[in-house]
Amino acid sequence: MKLNPAALLCTMVALMVATLTVQATVVNLATSFEQPVMTEGGGRTLLVEEITATWCPTCAEIDPELLQVADSHGSRITLLALHPTDGLDAFQPEASQHRIDRLALTNPEVAQSTPTFVVESGEPRRGYDAWADVQRDILNAELARQNVSQLDVEVVKTERGYKASVIHADLITTNETQLTLMVMEHGKSMPDGVVNPGGDHRDRVVVGLAECALDNHTITTSIGLFDATVEDTCEASFSVEFDAMDSWSVLLVHEPTASGLVAGEDAQSHGAVELAFRDRGMTLSESNGVGTVLLVACGMLAMASIVRKK
Repeated sequence: MKLNPAALLCTMVALMVATLTVQATVVNLATSFEQPVMTEGGGRTLLVEEITATWCPTCAEIDPELLQVADSHGSRITLLALHPTDGLDAFQPEASQHRIDRLALTNPEVAQSTPTFVVESGEPRRGYDAWADVQRDILNAELARQNVSQLDVEVVKTERGYKASVIHADLITTNETQLTLMVMEHGKSMPDGVVNPGGDHRDRVVVGLAECALDNHTITTSIGLFDATVEDTCEASFSVEFDAMDSWSVLLVHEPTASGLVAGEDAQSHGAVELAFRDRGMTLSESNGVGTVLLVACGMLAMASIVRKK
């Protein structure tokens, strides 16, 4: 059976609209976290990792727009900003460089330029005009993904900051995989006396992470955190404690280990979920408006196809 291109397009748009209205777990800045706050039904989120730098003019130009981009995709994606240890970046967090090094295991030239976007460890997309390719990569990854690990995380206030813990992990595989907890800082202030072609802050900066190997339930990496612990198994008792930043996100990912990547395992994650403590970039009504426009355009294309056939 030959599929009508308009029908195929409508199917793809319907999928996009259905997921556009599903919002990520975003907690407003008035929340105290005296009681645990948790995600519910997570796991389908895709990783979009951006290699950026504070000295990069194009990166500075698009940084304010990317929060709205992330919110317009709801829980479909989480957008991470990775700042390199290059001697020039104003932040140079070790956790960001760790993620860049991980991407380089399967894409050795990934950090050649900034900004570079990578969807689920796929082909690097470079430059300001790369977002159309990124959107296509997101949709292709969604269409190709059949099963995901079901994941949820909770965060509670501590005396020093916040504690993030795995509260649910129904994993599709444990072979050569790990659970990774990452902390991103929103609105990270730019220090004085640095090259700064943009505003007074940068967003979504990966500042801390820990990795828990599922083959032996041990912490293999802990960077930029107060501590990382596992009392029993990664699935049941993996947690990290991090600094009391003004605005942040916690991301839980089920993904291959570095040794698995070196051995040739598929580099895509098996599932992810984000809990964000920040202001939302785009409201639900705005994202619904985008969905309406997409559906109207789809209908017009379908009608045009019918007219041409007649």
